Amino acid sequence: MAALSIRALSKRYANLEVLKGIDLDIESGEFTVLVGPSGCGKSTLLNIVAGLDHASAGTVEIGGRVVNDVPPKDRDIAMVFQSYALYPSMTVRQNITFGMECRGVAKAEQEKALANVARLLQIEPLLGRKPSQLSGGQRQRVAMGRALVRDPLLFLFDEPLSNLDAKLRVEMRMEIKRLHQRIGATIIYVTHDQIEAMTMATRIAVMHRGVVQQFADPDTVYRYPANLFVARFMGSPPMNTVPARLEADAGGPVVVIGAGRPDEVRLRLRGYDAAAPYVGREVVFGIRPECIAEGERVFSGEAPIIVNAPVEMVEPTGAETIVLLRLGGEPAQARISPDVRPAPGEVAPFALDTRRICLFDPETERLIA
Repeated sequence: MAALSIRALSKRYANLEVLKGIDLDIESGEFTVLVGPSGCGKSTLLNIVAGLDHASAGTVEIGGRVVNDVPPKDRDIAMVFQSYALYPSMTVRQNITFGMECRGVAKAEQEKALANVARLLQIEPLLGRKPSQLSGGQRQRVAMGRALVRDPLLFLFDEPLSNLDAKLRVEMRMEIKRLHQRIGATIIYVTHDQIEAMTMATRIAVMHRGVVQQFADPDTVYRYPANLFVARFMGSPPMNTVPARLEADAGGPVVVIGAGRPDEVRLRLRGYDAAAPYVGREVVFGIRPECIAEGERVFSGEAPIIVNAPVEMVEPTGAETIVLLRLGGEPAQARISPDVRPAPGEVAPFALDTRRICLFDPETERLIA
């Protein structure tokens, strides 16, 4: 039985439809991330699951029980907010135990739960402090501790790291993932940061304009995006998507970029049988930046296709170099070794790994192959 089942869920505010027929099944113990740009409906969906908002249509089941009309306190959930929502006049100890006191939990059980959570989150030295005496990361740990003492069926996280600086965000990301591995809880986590989604989730629901565009494990979302939106949203830098034409010769299908141009690029495909109906038609060619590298690169022992491409801009990042180039006249980004620095304006050789490309239908924007 799924820990959370959402069926045909929609939400409308007057003439604005924020959620459109959402269907999701989240299994017990999963770490599910709802990711998408601002305004895509992910926080609205989380609030409906939490009981802080009401669906216009559809059902929400938690642990096999329909909870559409069940108040938040009776849904067996715990929520961690973006703003932490700590009581400023209470100590850390009081913030964590306050909910248990309201529910009439015995004092001995409160102390046991507090001790377990404080040890798990390594906040024992902070129990006597007030929120104003804590750093952002410490406040986030206290907010998580308050949720953990409930031992709920679902943990709901609403962009909990967005107020933290970059370094602390990475540390807390690891803390939350480590916490999930220890306790095996079912977590639903909302973020607009696709790096958080990729690194933390067991499955990702990519949302756009109130619709779940793809719901799959991170590797599938990254390597086989369901459509152009997912391809362009997931990844940093995102997938290169350029207009192309699919042709065929005696050797099989060929992707042509910049057909008829002096710098036309022709890429032979192998193992893309699903694209056969598109021979002679326009397609959108997709390739990740890491699949375009310096000319001497070899991908997993296979000889790559080498193309000469003009370099427009170079961005050294320390760990790698990002190059903006022209592929058959179309802009594309390459991720190359940090010690390779082609000069802007130079025509340089680049290796393409065509085993990991994607083809999309330009009209439906859906993945072809």
